[in-house]
Amino acid sequence: MRYLKLIILTIFLLAYTNLYSAEEVYFVNIQKILNESKAGKGAQDVLKKDFASTNKKFADESNSLKKEETELIAQKKSLSPEEYKKKVSALRKKNIDFQNRRRAASSNFLKKKNNARNTLIKALNPILEKYMSENNVMMILNEKNVVLANTKRDLTKTIIGLLDKELKSIKLN
Repeated sequence: MRYLKLIILTIFLLAYTNLYSAEEVYFVNIQKILNESKAGKGAQDVLKKDFASTNKKFADESNSLKKEETELIAQKKSLSPEEYKKKVSALRKKNIDFQNRRRAASSNFLKKKNNARNTLIKALNPILEKYMSENNVMMILNEKNVVLANTKRDLTKTIIGLLDKELKSIKLN
């Protein structure tokens, strides 16, 4: 009889502890926070404008190189073989240079994008920690790792509001 009481008491305490812990677990959508916060939107707008202008310049230059290539092909019969080879070689060098600059610009864009993301995440971590300590929250999970949860446990909008107060914009290099 004594063991039965001890087993029932243990089961009750374990069940109560698990229920109590479940109350302190919340989730956020990190992607939504990064995209919809003021700083995130501002960074995206700047990056989109920068990408569009750079892409337009490269598209114009690409069209110019294609035009130069068609003109060179049209002049093939009127040029001497040596002169034609020199012009083809020069065009190839221009094309290689163009491709290298385009690759460098793409790499630079990705670095800016990753720096902006890292800056936002670094600013987000102390906000989450502060929220956890002030509201007695045991754990905050990323929404993509949650299979099923009550929407009352979603802190995304609250955290976006706190992040907007804390970080108005981010500086891009």
